[in-house]
Amino acid sequence: MNFLTLDLNLLRVFDTVMVEQNLTRAADKLAMTQPAVSNAIKRLRYSLNDELLIRTAYGVKPTPRAEILWPSIREALSTLEAAIAPSSFDPSKAVATFRMAMADSTAALWMPTLITAFEREAPHMNARMVPLTTREPRPLLTQGDIDIAVGFFPGVVAQLSGGQGAARSPIRHERLYSGHYVCVMSKNHPLANQELTLDAYCAANHCLVSFSGRAHGLIDDELTKMGRERRILLTVNQFFTGGKVVANSDLLTVLPFHFIVSTGMSDALVWKELPFETPDVHVDMLWHERDARNPAHKWLRDHFVNMTHEMFAPLAEMKKSGNPNLN
Repeated sequence: MNFLTLDLNLLRVFDTVMVEQNLTRAADKLAMTQPAVSNAIKRLRYSLNDELLIRTAYGVKPTPRAEILWPSIREALSTLEAAIAPSSFDPSKAVATFRMAMADSTAALWMPTLITAFEREAPHMNARMVPLTTREPRPLLTQGDIDIAVGFFPGVVAQLSGGQGAARSPIRHERLYSGHYVCVMSKNHPLANQELTLDAYCAANHCLVSFSGRAHGLIDDELTKMGRERRILLTVNQFFTGGKVVANSDLLTVLPFHFIVSTGMSDALVWKELPFETPDVHVDMLWHERDARNPAHKWLRDHFVNMTHEMFAPLAEMKKSGNPNLN
């Protein structure tokens, strides 16, 4: 291949197709027809002597050489764009609607502050909440069904954080907050004024918050490692529901510490440290590469980061105090 004769416009088409993983969506993004996009990819294939993209039932997937080339091409295009067309973004004039997926507790924590920011700084921006029923939001992001996902996605983030394949993924992520799980119960629970031992914990009845409805969770995995088990009397799919049930019964539940306030029942609840080790719980923000350079989307991501620092500082102080009551 002679670089001097390469049509650099083909690289922009290639980059968009790699982001979208679909020729139709790439054509829409580029304001081109699908045949024109296909022809551009065909010309690039000839120039680079590689198939580059292989058709699948759901779109296209890159060849190994395309995956190797893409990061360098994307970085070069981003540098060129920044040099030629530096952005000056004014949120007060921007018009945008963001579709966001998160659990009820996450939305309860972040949305009030975010909507206040919309009202004050970005009066023409809107938010649409999409129910989060999975720990795998990547298909929703890839297909363009949502613009951002916020939540606990341990498997996804582990994959995105390791290896060369992660660098070539179109999904981006940023850690917002790291915390841990605690046992939550009613102030009137028999264990509320006692030490929470492993035997007492396993002997109690439990409410499990499970997005999928599966009556087995992370806590059960940890108990199994110790040769123990618990009785899950009730499974619910919302932290709010779990808090409401526990506040009015003798069931125990396990929640991320920072989500207790989201139950709306914190004045009726007591939390205690679990009598065994559990993995940390992380809140991550995920988005698609197609939105990485969108100034409105970056404004939104920056607000999530800033809001997190402001919201969780009081929780950190409360945790240090060791006071088991949240009110």
